[in-house]
Amino acid sequence: MAQAELMTNAIQLDRLVNVSSVPQRSPFRYPGGKTWLVPLVRKWLHQLPFRPKLFVEPFAGGGITGLTVAFEELADRVLLVELDQDVARVWEVILERSGNRLARRIEDFQFNPESVVACLSSKARSKLDSAFQTILRNRVQHGGILAPGASLMKEGENGKGLGSRWYPETLGRRIRAINAISNRIDFLQGDGLMCLRQNVEKKNSVFFIDPPYTVTGRRLYACSDLDHSELFKILAESDCEFLMTYDRSSEIESLADSYGFAYEEVLMQGRLNQRKTELIITRDRAWLKKEPLTSLPFP
Repeated sequence: MAQAELMTNAIQLDRLVNVSSVPQRSPFRYPGGKTWLVPLVRKWLHQLPFRPKLFVEPFAGGGITGLTVAFEELADRVLLVELDQDVARVWEVILERSGNRLARRIEDFQFNPESVVACLSSKARSKLDSAFQTILRNRVQHGGILAPGASLMKEGENGKGLGSRWYPETLGRRIRAINAISNRIDFLQGDGLMCLRQNVEKKNSVFFIDPPYTVTGRRLYACSDLDHSELFKILAESDCEFLMTYDRSSEIESLADSYGFAYEEVLMQGRLNQRKTELIITRDRAWLKKEPLTSLPFP
């Protein structure tokens, strides 16, 4: 499909999407986050011939999809998996009793450029310290990028500077809300491919797969190395239901074609209102073809 045609279709469909139908659940401002895809994930789950017993997000990151499923009880249980140790510490703290302590620490933090630099340059002495530092870095570094080399914001959102993405009361509410439903969520720090191998044969399990992308992964994430061929192979050798997102590239389209997976382009609107296409990949071509694919503004 030509880019002009794709953009025209997306613009027409944007009028049908209620952006406010996607509650902001995650405490992270995550590069590559999938808030814009949540309405499609809901439709995908509702059209399945069974209610999922287990919803697995093997590359969780900011976890917005798994959080939505847990809050809306679209599956019996949710399993979030993340390899990055710093991000993992945040999820571990939030889902433990110390989640409320993290919320209070965020709310009580005296935010200014000096206190930010001092906090981020100090050595974490506990898991709680590490989780707080990660949330702070995520909120003050360019684009929420946690990969090595990311720098602090200067201009910030709408020119409001370093604190333009620091919303302590909002973050505290989100963390307490997640902690309140922690009985529905399991978290595992580990390798996403290994998680897939261990769970693809479980009955009534479904998988939302948002791996580090082939083009931008190294720039955005600390843990970006992935055997993309092996990921497709694991899915092809099972009968599991999955919905997967990827950057549009000849490598990924070739892998999808070779395993007979269905895929469609979706136009999404990113930061600074730039528009780009991503791929939605799944097993059910008939369902994917009949669903109108469009985008939501980036959170």
